[in-house]
Amino acid sequence: MTGRAAKRLRSLAPGLVLRLVLGVALAGSGLAGWVLWVNRPGPLPPAPPARPTAELQARGAYLARVGNCAGCHTAPGGAPLAGGRAIPTPFGAVYSGNLTPDAATGLGRWTADDFWRALHEGRSRDGRLLSPAFPYTSYTLLSRADSDALFSHLQSQPAVHQPPRPQTLPWPYGSAWALAAWRALFFRPASFEPDPRQDAAWNRGAYLTQGVAHCNACHSSRNALGGPQARDRFDGSLLRGLGWEAPSLHRPAEAGMQDWTMAEAAAWLRQGVSERGVAQGPMAEVIVGSTRHLSEADAEAMARYLRALPTEGAPHETPAKASPLSPARPPDTAPGQALLGARLYETHCQACHGAGGEGRPGVYPPLKGSRVVLQPSAINLVRIVQQGGFAPATPQHPRPFGMPPFAGTFNAEQLAALLSHVRTSWGQPGGALSARQVQSLTNDTGINP
Repeated sequence: MTGRAAKRLRSLAPGLVLRLVLGVALAGSGLAGWVLWVNRPGPLPPAPPARPTAELQARGAYLARVGNCAGCHTAPGGAPLAGGRAIPTPFGAVYSGNLTPDAATGLGRWTADDFWRALHEGRSRDGRLLSPAFPYTSYTLLSRADSDALFSHLQSQPAVHQPPRPQTLPWPYGSAWALAAWRALFFRPASFEPDPRQDAAWNRGAYLTQGVAHCNACHSSRNALGGPQARDRFDGSLLRGLGWEAPSLHRPAEAGMQDWTMAEAAAWLRQGVSERGVAQGPMAEVIVGSTRHLSEADAEAMARYLRALPTEGAPHETPAKASPLSPARPPDTAPGQALLGARLYETHCQACHGAGGEGRPGVYPPLKGSRVVLQPSAINLVRIVQQGGFAPATPQHPRPFGMPPFAGTFNAEQLAALLSHVRTSWGQPGGALSARQVQSLTNDTGINP
């Protein structure tokens, strides 16, 4: 009986293998067909005006500033908007493209329809799928009218011949199929739909925050494949490659504005400086390149929207969040570390920030009650000490005071002692840090204390 059963199985094996192969092939073709169907080009909206006008170009110039196009599309020392800047991602660097109207290397041969597809669908003029490092996941919300205005402005700029830098993403991240699969999972072209339950200012603020200003690009947490949250969620994210954390906009203890007044929030967006805190690092760059250009009405609209975001956590709560520098529990500072931290603070910090961390209003920010000091992750605090603290230069604060960088001044043990002193003194609940935690962060983000 055993021999007969084995013989029968052998006779069936070729058929089973064939069916298995056919099943896998059909499943694969079905999956491929779904990916292609999801990524098919959509219909075009009504055509733009026949000729650009000064009003259209002025509107586009405003949108380009608020969207900070030059921030990503201008390489250090390079021509404005000519591209070539490396945009760090968890999967490797992506180089920005040339937005000037050069016919060979820029947008000179593009039409308004081509440009709208790039913003709305993340698709280049030749149909190639663009990397989501270009935030079309946010720009897809832009209206056709705003897309046309932005394109008109870019076409009016001086043409710069600058061939694109070859992309260096390791396989398979930069492949067409990988991009198509990512889009099938995480992206659908959309348009902004005003919420009828909210007023015009809230809806304008939502359009600017979710679309033009693309705040999600930094403040949205992402999964292991780089898939973003919903467009109305800003739970914060570690900016890998930059070594900073974009804190949550839903938590008043981090970067939420829910307990700010309208005037405070609107002014901070345009100035980056207030009694509530000072923009530092990448956010200072955003203030300088983007939100300082907001009109008064649009700043108030964004403030209206940001203040209305769902609140999570109490205003002064220090929530537990996984981080290389977040202690499992706020430990007590060891006596030796406490003495070292106090001595370093007195020597290097007290003259500006005060013996009690009170700072000097309008000059040096206070450390007592500072959100950047008390955030569960000390990554931004480390970055500021290492790289220096520089407020954004704006018309309201054209020459702000800055803090010199201390890279090379402290080793990991000294830096841990100093930060522990700041986070635990004056009744603050930030928690002490160990030299090992500081060194771990250093290794992960490229900081060299």
